[in-house]
Amino acid sequence: MGLAARVAAATTTFALLAGGGYLVADAFDIVPGFLTNAPVAAPPAPFPTAPGATTGPALTAGLSPLPTDAPVPSATSVEDLVEQLVKEKDYVGKRVGVLVTDAATGQGIAGRSATSDFVPASTQKLLTAAAGLSRVGADRTLDTTVMLAGSTVTLVGGGDMMLAAGAGDPSKVNGRAGLADLATMVAAAVEAAGLDSVTVRVDDSLFSGPSVAPSWDPKSVEAGYAAPVTAIAVDIARRTDDTYAQRYPDPSLAAARDFERALEKVGVTVTGTAARGVAAEGATEVGRVMSAPLSEVVGYFLQTSDNTITEVVGRVVAIETGLSGSVQGATAAVLDAVGALGVDLTGAKLADCSGLGEGSRLSPRLLNELLLRMVDPATPALRAAALQLPLAGVSGTLHERFTTTDARGRVRAKTGSLPNVSGLAGTLVTADDRLLVFAVLVDDFPDGNAWNARATIDKFVSGLASCGCG
Repeated sequence: MGLAARVAAATTTFALLAGGGYLVADAFDIVPGFLTNAPVAAPPAPFPTAPGATTGPALTAGLSPLPTDAPVPSATSVEDLVEQLVKEKDYVGKRVGVLVTDAATGQGIAGRSATSDFVPASTQKLLTAAAGLSRVGADRTLDTTVMLAGSTVTLVGGGDMMLAAGAGDPSKVNGRAGLADLATMVAAAVEAAGLDSVTVRVDDSLFSGPSVAPSWDPKSVEAGYAAPVTAIAVDIARRTDDTYAQRYPDPSLAAARDFERALEKVGVTVTGTAARGVAAEGATEVGRVMSAPLSEVVGYFLQTSDNTITEVVGRVVAIETGLSGSVQGATAAVLDAVGALGVDLTGAKLADCSGLGEGSRLSPRLLNELLLRMVDPATPALRAAALQLPLAGVSGTLHERFTTTDARGRVRAKTGSLPNVSGLAGTLVTADDRLLVFAVLVDDFPDGNAWNARATIDKFVSGLASCGCG
């Protein structure tokens, strides 16, 4: 065998031995390869299969509807309760108006001075709620936008006085939309435009006229019962978290300053001082946040009896109907909307939309008629107001009332309180499961008797709720 042949044979033998060694190493997982000496893995479970779509079970009502044949309380029994209320002159004074009506038939059962005009206090908010839902709509939002022109960003108020200074919270009504969210949107636009800094302006021209109703006692604003009404504000212009906190005298500029701080937190340099201004012609929208829908806003002011937000809704109703977004425009628009629902407005006067001011007059009959519309299936747009009234002993301004009576959980009503004035108007279900509407207004009880007047009204309403007097 020649030298070349011997070299070739040796090379082949080495390759075979080398290859065999690799296979052995592969089998023992020393080197990567397809052989292994490890235990055989269990076969994989079969891939799950989704069941075909099927029709779910039929929906069932959580609560059974009220029986249609539930007995109506007798006029004599309800008249006795009315008489007991009116006789308590030491507590409720001499001016007492009351009317109780059967919701199903619309027939009055018993009352006293039902067509006379009384100071309604916050029971008046029922009118603004109905006007907002019927004229503006339950789904409408109050949007806050930002316009950019050159290096000027203009914060444009759309009526939302419940903005959050930080991020919006979708679970809240007060604070649903946030300035921090707007700032993030603006920061992206500012970076895209290559701007080094911006100047902030605020446009609150949506509302017009005085921001404080002429009928309001200035002390009410000083005490925090209301804020100046503007087209934009953070947390209803509160300076602190207290319910009746001191308010910023200029809510719009206070919101603009909060917006400046929000911009700086996301890296946008702000120059100058925030001031009022309107976006320049051709400005581009670079941010928008939306309030809670109007149905939730209405529910908020009915539950909390918030005067400021009630006034905001009144002004939005005015603008929606082509009137000015002023106190005068709002009161005219609210009355017109309520009249369009078929409610007799004889004697009705509104000094504002919330009942805080001096000069409003309403009758128990008018409130009963409006409540009948709210619970009528023929006017479903108003149902949100009826369902969001404070619940006796449970929620809102009634959460501490009726807690130990049969009225607890059976009465939904709007409260009303002013000096020497107390009112309650809403719906109740009797012990016999009959739905009634009622209104009680007293506006001349003796000084120092606010608690007694309220307790006497509550006793009357509790008597109605516990009535098994068909």
